[in-house]
Amino acid sequence: MAEPTHSINATGLADILERVLDKGIVIAGDIKIQIADIDLLTIKIRLLVASVDKAMEMGINWWQEDTYLSTKAREKELTQQNSAMEARLEKLEAMNKLT
Repeated sequence: MAEPTHSINATGLADILERVLDKGIVIAGDIKIQIADIDLLTIKIRLLVASVDKAMEMGINWWQEDTYLSTKAREKELTQQNSAMEARLEKLEAMNKLT
């Protein structure tokens, strides 16, 4: 009776995943639709698979500035909006005092 090899496969898969996340992998592809040498549609697809640490080493940190993913980014946006509203309110109040 043969012994199950699933634990060996899982270890191999875990090693591969660890290596991919550590080093990173880029998958790129382009889709172009043309009729009579006229470009109708071009789609560029880029996929980067890496750990957060590796992405930050490469200078990729868009999730830190995305207001849907980062509470700090959302608080910063709200503070900027609040400051802009206060400035507009002060300007309107100053205009009302002149009239």
